[in-house]
Amino acid sequence: MCLAGLAFFTTPAFAQDVAITGGKVIIGDGSAPLEGATVIVRGGKVASVTQGGAPAGLPVVDASGKWVTPGIVAGFSRIGLMEVEAVSQVNDMSAPRSPFTAAIDVSPALSPFGIPVPYARSAGITRALVFPGSSSGLFSGQGAVVDLGNDNNMLTRPRAFQYVEFGESGARKAGGSRSATFLTFRAMLQEARDYARNPAAYDGRSKDSMLLRADAEALGQVINGNQRLMVKVNAANDILQVLRLKQDFPAIKMTLVGASEGWRVAREIAAAGTPVIASAVRDLPDDFEARGATQSNIGRMRAAGVKVAIGQIDDEETLRMNYTTQYAGNLVALTRVPGASGLSWDQAFATISSGPAEAVGMAGQLGVLKGGAVGDVVIWSGDPLELSSHAEKVFIDGVEQPLQTRQQRLRDRYRNPTEGALPKAYDW
Repeated sequence: MCLAGLAFFTTPAFAQDVAITGGKVIIGDGSAPLEGATVIVRGGKVASVTQGGAPAGLPVVDASGKWVTPGIVAGFSRIGLMEVEAVSQVNDMSAPRSPFTAAIDVSPALSPFGIPVPYARSAGITRALVFPGSSSGLFSGQGAVVDLGNDNNMLTRPRAFQYVEFGESGARKAGGSRSATFLTFRAMLQEARDYARNPAAYDGRSKDSMLLRADAEALGQVINGNQRLMVKVNAANDILQVLRLKQDFPAIKMTLVGASEGWRVAREIAAAGTPVIASAVRDLPDDFEARGATQSNIGRMRAAGVKVAIGQIDDEETLRMNYTTQYAGNLVALTRVPGASGLSWDQAFATISSGPAEAVGMAGQLGVLKGGAVGDVVIWSGDPLELSSHAEKVFIDGVEQPLQTRQQRLRDRYRNPTEGALPKAYDW
């Protein structure tokens, strides 16, 4: 049985039943806020959101004057895989020398003990899509959905998706051209389909095989639609070619990642029903496949009917995940720029809550305050898309989380040191 097709949730041992009352409640699905509403969490799940007060006997958190939202879902991250990018001992993002590609699974490398985890949690981020880095081949491996709770198990859903890069990166790995990329991709999926039909007959070690047995088995889950395929692709023509691959492999559930020129083919993306995870502020053509990059990209795709989420794609996606809310706020600001296309506040918030959940096939389970969704709730001092606001309380699976970070502890330690409070080595 494939775990990628199943929810991996368990009820937390210390989940709190709680009513959060009086706040300005954001559902997270793009709908308008509810003033003075009550969010009820029971057994680690959202039970209801109502305009009434708290039921008798339920612990109450008064959020009057505050904003109450679902936890932020980071649409693209490497959290848990890396602490210091330049130090290989604490960087498990990539495996460029491994003989395996599609079979690589980030789950065993995920560490909840790293410094970036509490830092992101303190910024109101409760879940994240964790992507593998590069591998020795076209496919990078299997990513996971994680939570950022203060416990020893990050996994929400292991092997949630397979990741592949097209465009310039894919061309380099496939032999030097886009033509080779698409030929290699099709050949690999056809081998995976052969394996799925008759595993006993598959060699996987002959000179004609493109996939090791483990890689063929992993891609079989993509072929039959049990595992989502995340495709990094930016140029408009490359996007069109990727969408046409569905004709050969109709069961594949696909999400586009990047899509810097998605606005140019937004109608085709919308017609295909393919969700997108895009960078919010990429507007410079820093490579040839993004010559049409514009900050209006997400606004234009959304206007065409594309379901879009924000991801910090290769953009401080581990150590600066707190940028997520700022990027969503930038999309709101674009609505005030003549000639630009942005999003309304409600739409922008959905790109960092329900949007990433939908992009990974978990709509209604993450990023929303609706009955049955995970009990991830954040109480903010003010508008969460404003830089002046901060998360005052964070609940993950109904458990209130500590918000102190290593940076804060260092600040407090050295702000006003007293005699004898620090080791003698710190004396000058």
